[in-house]
Amino acid sequence: MVTAPVIMKRLVMLVSAVLLIGSAVPVLAIDSKETRLTLIGLQGVYVAVEELQPNVMKYEKHLRKSGLTKEQIQQGVAQRLREAEIRILSSDEWLKTPGRPVLYVNVNTHENEKYLLAYDVRLELQQLVSIDSNPRIKTLASTWTINVTGIVNIGTLNIIRDNMFFLVDRFVEAYKSVNARK
Repeated sequence: MVTAPVIMKRLVMLVSAVLLIGSAVPVLAIDSKETRLTLIGLQGVYVAVEELQPNVMKYEKHLRKSGLTKEQIQQGVAQRLREAEIRILSSDEWLKTPGRPVLYVNVNTHENEKYLLAYDVRLELQQLVSIDSNPRIKTLASTWTINVTGIVNIGTLNIIRDNMFFLVDRFVEAYKSVNARK
């Protein structure tokens, strides 16, 4: 006779296996015709990368090997944008640029079990916007965003990097679709 705890354990193993096989699932993509319009006329972007979470920092050797340190992410995203001829703004240039566009990169992780990480990679274009009810108030807000969520083990952290670059490529595609070269 199979007991309830055994059934539950088998169910958890099945769900984990399904998630590992399909290691990345896009869950949110606000990349629409309307949000692409907010990219028109951007003079470049400042790239901001969020600090990685402490739960993954203990695997620094694996992060470095997979190209996932904060510095590697910053350099990789900037290089991809430069190759696409999207200007990277310094912090001084950013302060003087209309709309103050920021390409924000966040790699969020949660360790489910030892060496097994759930992750969410989010890429947002944030710009300075004003509020209709009080135009004097201005704040940075996300005007274009996309993310991908999945599960990896410590030996496949490169999947997170690959998905991050996939999102950067989607941003490049969105940017170029409304900023055609003349």
